[in-house]
Amino acid sequence: MEPKFEIKPFKILSLDELYQILQLRSEVFVVEQNCVYQDIDGKDSKALHVLGTYEGVLVAYARLFAPGAYFDQASIGRVIIKQVYRDKKWGHDLIRESIKGIQEHFGQTNITISAQLYLQKFYESHGFVQTSAMYLEDDIPHIEMKKS
Repeated sequence: MEPKFEIKPFKILSLDELYQILQLRSEVFVVEQNCVYQDIDGKDSKALHVLGTYEGVLVAYARLFAPGAYFDQASIGRVIIKQVYRDKKWGHDLIRESIKGIQEHFGQTNITISAQLYLQKFYESHGFVQTSAMYLEDDIPHIEMKKS
């Protein structure tokens, strides 16, 4: 079995969905990565939200932005697979769904991401190419990557 994916604008997320999203983001980006930062950044209302659920649990998540909302190009961010499910390789499904969502909702194929450096090969396997030197974002090494 794989997660069931849906893409929703912020305004139609249920309270339960929003709670699960914020809980998962905090679990991974704040607790697991031991990084104190402002996850609730005011950009959620501008994003489309990719939700991957498995057996009623949010296990995969990403945000999609139209060109100009975050970067000049469309973008994908806050990419997460719940830790206990990472061995299932669902990150690949999440990125494919996210790329497809950008094409369907924004009519775009050019995508920019700010990727954690350790995931470079993962994103390269989906056609992304490094376009910047390494930089620190919230004390975590990142690189800008683009897909054309």
